[in-house]
Amino acid sequence: MNGTAFDTLSAARDLEAAGFDRTQAEALAAAIRNGQGDLSTKADLAELEARLVKWGVALAGAIVIIQIAIAGIIVRILPSANLQ
Repeated sequence: MNGTAFDTLSAARDLEAAGFDRTQAEALAAAIRNGQGDLSTKADLAELEARLVKWGVALAGAIVIIQIAIAGIIVRILPSANLQ
């Protein structure tokens, strides 16, 4: 899913420049890289949104069909019902 690479060397250098010692900077950069395993990109989210919209439209269509079928059943049952 994640299409971008995390530059651990650059991150470690930035952390060193900010006051971390080399060991701390390298460990933190490695931890950040390892924690990025299953991140989603904007493209992943857009694809998921499109699939959910498509699924929602299909579900709405199915609900309408079920409602029409129920209405048809009611129309057939009502004339034979003794409502008096």
